[in-house]
Amino acid sequence: MDIDIQTSKKANEIDIDDNNINKKIYKVIKRIVDIIGALVGCVILVPLTLVVWIANIVVKDNGPVFYIQKRIGKNGKTFKMYKFRSMVVNADKKLKRYLLDNPEANEEYMTYRKLTNDPRITPVGKFLRKASLDEFPQFINVLKGDMSLVGPRPYLPREKRAIGKVAYNQIIKVKPGLTGPWQVNGRSEVTLKDRINIDIEYIKKENALSDIKFLLKTILKIFNKNEGAK
Repeated sequence: MDIDIQTSKKANEIDIDDNNINKKIYKVIKRIVDIIGALVGCVILVPLTLVVWIANIVVKDNGPVFYIQKRIGKNGKTFKMYKFRSMVVNADKKLKRYLLDNPEANEEYMTYRKLTNDPRITPVGKFLRKASLDEFPQFINVLKGDMSLVGPRPYLPREKRAIGKVAYNQIIKVKPGLTGPWQVNGRSEVTLKDRINIDIEYIKKENALSDIKFLLKTILKIFNKNEGAK
């Protein structure tokens, strides 16, 4: 089902010099900011989890509060990424059946890796996505060091072939992020190919100013009622 999206080596080859003193300082400061931000996020996560749990009880959704999914991290190492469960239980299996029965939806999913009207989303999940709260548990991943506050969003292992070898080898040179260029560039309207190019462009120019820019843009999108996850 995956489409092999191969990109030009000349256009996408990135040489990241981790021995550069400025790069080392940037990485140390970024990790310190990640830890501080993650600690604040985790403190907020405790009461938020209680609210989500109660909301699920109210709508008679007996599934788990959290959803754990394997994602690709730095250097290609997979890790367990945490989210508030926003879909029905066994959503992946139901997606396969749904795409087989709906050719148009399958075409949309293969292009964007998302569905505009996903039938698997629960009532509470719909609110969490609209309020951009479903990703909140990933502050745990940031604290653990699996992710950073800012970086390319982590890809699924099954998307490795679709990314293409050249682009994949560039993307895994940095930690994936809680937010990043894909989030602030209309994620639901961006094709997988465009997402890959956006991520590579971020990696080429990765610096403190761009990280601050993406954090501020993310905050603005969260408080903009017309934005939020779809």
